[in-house]
Amino acid sequence: MTKSNILKVRIRKYHLKDSNFSLDVDLNIPSTGVTALFGPSGSGKTTLLRCIAGLEKNQQSELSLSNEFWQTNKISLPAHKRPIGYVFQEANLFPHLTAAENLQFAIKRADKSQSVISYSEVIRLMDIEEILPQYPSQLSGGERQRIAIARALLIRPKLLLMDEPLAALDDSLKKEILPYLEAICHSSKIPIIYVSHSLDEVIRLADHMVVLEKGRVVEQGETQFLLGKLGTFFSRHKDASVVITGIITEQSAQWGLSWLHFDNQDIIVKQGNEKIGDQLRLRIQSKDVSLSLSPQEDSSILNRLTVIIDDMIKDPKDPSMVMLRLLAGSTPILARVTALSTHNLALSKGQTVIAQIKSVALLR
Repeated sequence: MTKSNILKVRIRKYHLKDSNFSLDVDLNIPSTGVTALFGPSGSGKTTLLRCIAGLEKNQQSELSLSNEFWQTNKISLPAHKRPIGYVFQEANLFPHLTAAENLQFAIKRADKSQSVISYSEVIRLMDIEEILPQYPSQLSGGERQRIAIARALLIRPKLLLMDEPLAALDDSLKKEILPYLEAICHSSKIPIIYVSHSLDEVIRLADHMVVLEKGRVVEQGETQFLLGKLGTFFSRHKDASVVITGIITEQSAQWGLSWLHFDNQDIIVKQGNEKIGDQLRLRIQSKDVSLSLSPQEDSSILNRLTVIIDDMIKDPKDPSMVMLRLLAGSTPILARVTALSTHNLALSKGQTVIAQIKSVALLR
């Protein structure tokens, strides 16, 4: 990533009206992939997104993408002139227009100089061809949101902003739309800033993360790096997890299993639609990792990895627990174990142990 090929966001002491809240950030966001803005409610995620979009005005701001300035102390492009697609929590479709007509409205506004993604590709990725003749009132919540995402893409933006696009959906609809979001995130060359307070969504979609608290950046970096580091917001999260990327090298139709190879080790997962040679990501939660000083061949746990204890820290909120950072090659894995077990096993940094992984979740 060159210095010019980034989204620069500098906002100084932006105060919301009738509120004590202020936003003060200085960010260089990659201009490729998905960057997640993560944090608790009221941390400033949506406000930051609205500032980038030009929906909130602040003279003490500087915004630019690849050296194209949208906001300085001298200029401020209005929202409709910024090359941005915006997906809100609610689909906000025009109710008197069909889905197809909503998309045509976006195409009329499209930047003709941009050829990032074609109409046919958007229709295919979002799988919406059959629902194009219908009106918003005839669509499910998931279908409306897929049309809203398609509309944002068809503007041909240089940047796509997504403000908790799954927040208004129930769990079944979230599961329905997540694969479409993944398809967009992985297929589109448009940089995406994705706001969420769901760690599941962030782990599944984001390449880069920015953590906000009270309008300030407290952590930022590559998703896999931040998740595997101790003493961070994520290692203290109740669902502390890491993400592992590997290649499918073996499959067994007899047992319905696939072998994911990474860093000279293998993790066995339930077989799905993946094929040998496919690259997949999986999530391992710290609560699903136990430790042993020697291989337990008489155990029902299939996944046992040889790891080195790289770091360990007591849980500041629960002194009965210890979080350990383990290295399988160069890949970090977190384990949350009791302080008593740490003492009884005499665990220490640099020690080689066996990580027994009770459960993994493929991020398909």
